[in-house]
Amino acid sequence: MTKATVDSKNTAIPTRAAGKKFSQAVLKWFELYGRKHLPWQQNPTPYRVWVSEIMLQQTQVTTVIPYFEKFMRSFPDVVALAAATQDQVLQHWSGLGYYARGRNLHAAAQLVVDQHGGVFPLTIEGLVALPGIGRSTAGAILSLASGQNASILDGNVKRVLCRHYQVEGWYGQSAVEKYLWRLTDAVTPADRTGEYNQAMMDLGATLCTRSSPECSRCPLVKTCGAAATSHPADWPHKKPKKDKPHRATWMLILENSNGEVLMERRPPSGIWGGLWGFPQFDDKAAAMAALKRIGSVQGRPIQWASVQHTFSHFHLEISPLYVQLKAQRVDSVLDSRQVWYQPGADLGGFAAPVSQLLKLLTESHASN
Repeated sequence: MTKATVDSKNTAIPTRAAGKKFSQAVLKWFELYGRKHLPWQQNPTPYRVWVSEIMLQQTQVTTVIPYFEKFMRSFPDVVALAAATQDQVLQHWSGLGYYARGRNLHAAAQLVVDQHGGVFPLTIEGLVALPGIGRSTAGAILSLASGQNASILDGNVKRVLCRHYQVEGWYGQSAVEKYLWRLTDAVTPADRTGEYNQAMMDLGATLCTRSSPECSRCPLVKTCGAAATSHPADWPHKKPKKDKPHRATWMLILENSNGEVLMERRPPSGIWGGLWGFPQFDDKAAAMAALKRIGSVQGRPIQWASVQHTFSHFHLEISPLYVQLKAQRVDSVLDSRQVWYQPGADLGGFAAPVSQLLKLLTESHASN
């Protein structure tokens, strides 16, 4: 294992020589095998790097690529993004999940335009003051777009460091994360920082993967503590297990005789914040009570098969209740957050389960 200045758990920091050896091995591997043709690596401006880094949080590269390319066509620079509506931004985010990222992206763009004249601040402090940008994302923007010496600590980098130095504990714990920042600062080179940071992300994404690390191909295998064991995937240590709770909701799919459905905008924060969806209720009785107030119902409500959706911290069971109205419009049901929506038209962003139910509604009409 690499020599360090102190020999005790989660305190050992590599010497300067050991840190240089670490970074040189990573950079040499990157020259031969690193990814150099991803869309955001072409013309890597602070704006393009920022958008890609936000999209790549919790999301695989292959999933992000088409979203990034479409996003850049619609919002080629920070001024265009700031001028867009939140609905337009969230519409481009639909399917990526973790929608707070999209809302923060939009809010940050407006701040860059309003407070910085459309030019990104090029300091860690200036960037982390913007919504949705943490220290690691700021480091990526500075190193990848402007060549500054700034270290990063995304999920891939955490995994590589945890294995190499056999870091004890779950890296989401404050003390462990602080130690990992000390490690990444120690091994990040002053020169070629951008290439090195990209190399570390690539190494974690392609070889030092979560479940099946390819240690035999890794440039760090000779000094990696985890690779020296028979179970390298035991690092990073897992988050202490806690069963996710189950929650339930009822969605009212209310369709008028024009084929329009009632949609409402979710509150700006929280689950699916700012997205459009069907009216939701805690239970069937509440949904039926709302129907009774509306009136003009044609036939009996039809309960569709439930839809399961999992968030990071709970499971959600969605029970859709389809109801057809006699009238073309029932404006008395509308409040300031609601609209009658023709499926297929532009409205804004939808959560994945809502898009799924809209597709089922369209398919059911096509089959009749």
